[in-house]
Amino acid sequence: MSTFGTFVRLTRGVQRRRWSLAADGYLHGDPDARLHVAPWRNDPYPLYEELRDRGRLSRTRSGMWVSVDHEVCRDVLRDRRFGVQPDRLTVDESLRDDFETSFLGMDPPDHTRLRRAVQTDLGPRAVAGYRPLIERTVDRLLDDAERAGRFDLMTAVAGPLPLAVMAAILGIPADQHRAFHRHAAVLGGAIDGVRSMTQAARLRTATQALDRMFTGLFALRRRDPADDLISRLVTDGAGEVRDDELLPLCNLLLVAGYETTTNLIGNAVHALLRNAGPWAALTADPAGAGAAVEETLRFDPPVQRAGRVAREDVELGGHRVRAGEYVVTLIGGANRDPAAFLDPGRFDPARPATTAHLAFGGGIHYCVGHPLARLEATVAVRRLAERLPGLRIGGRVRRRASGMIRGLTRLPLRATGPQPA
Repeated sequence: MSTFGTFVRLTRGVQRRRWSLAADGYLHGDPDARLHVAPWRNDPYPLYEELRDRGRLSRTRSGMWVSVDHEVCRDVLRDRRFGVQPDRLTVDESLRDDFETSFLGMDPPDHTRLRRAVQTDLGPRAVAGYRPLIERTVDRLLDDAERAGRFDLMTAVAGPLPLAVMAAILGIPADQHRAFHRHAAVLGGAIDGVRSMTQAARLRTATQALDRMFTGLFALRRRDPADDLISRLVTDGAGEVRDDELLPLCNLLLVAGYETTTNLIGNAVHALLRNAGPWAALTADPAGAGAAVEETLRFDPPVQRAGRVAREDVELGGHRVRAGEYVVTLIGGANRDPAAFLDPGRFDPARPATTAHLAFGGGIHYCVGHPLARLEATVAVRRLAERLPGLRIGGRVRRRASGMIRGLTRLPLRATGPQPA
């Protein structure tokens, strides 16, 4: 099925569930349901604490298990007795086949096979080779932003950067970069669901264009391979990736690479500028950008939840989880577990790294693109601190309408002047 068809079916399932979630949240006070509806999703952290008060593992009105306990969430994400399946709050049964066309929805051996096909190109050694490109791209974007004096971080830097890097990794020809950026941004913006006919029309155009672009590239690189990931997938990876898996795999890499990095950069800069001490410390020593990114991954991670299904009966957090039951690990809450982190509600890039956060998941499904996301975000944050130490929030911040993806759609900044009240 085309990417557009998958999005439309996904949207229908999501819309049907919004009514159920609203009823459970507003009428019955279910904290997990409230995480999906405004205004609670704008600040989910107080709701995570309500869930923490209910115990290490608790049931929702939908019948699923949820946890904000760091140890429980870590164990579920690592334990092979749990597999990946769409949870019933976000994905309709009719969407299961579409979800499983990408390796995010697969367990071994298919997950292992597809992950192996891309992990070399996304590993630390390969990613390090993209540092010059990332630095050049950030500086070029900041040149434009600095000249303007006022700019929206999300559209000026956080969005364009990962798209430029993904174009290089995938091997998108230079004459197609502008179209690739335009269509990919539309695709990434629809991950929360289609909310209007206008957006649906734009999404249809974008997904069809990307499908044609990728399909043409597959044929071109079979005839004339280059030094890029698509070339390796259609030549060296011929035994690993089936033809029908190529398009879903490239779309997954595109959306995941764009969304994670864009929201990580936005969340990091937002947290830093709302906390004068950490921003001042970073501008005094920009080498601390990596620590600021890691603290953002703990404090306000881009991905807030991950669902797993029990493959067999499992004793977990003082409860018996039956085979076939879902456990939703609320990563944003687990990363603020006071049993794992001292003073977890405080943003502190100087925090000692005593406990690993769960922002990239765990176990065999640990995010394959984490080295790239970390590097892009670190370079962007460092260059902002070096070049624009007087940076301030310059207007109203807008958040994404999502209970799963935590990020901003608008972060207006100004290079100098007093911080607005």
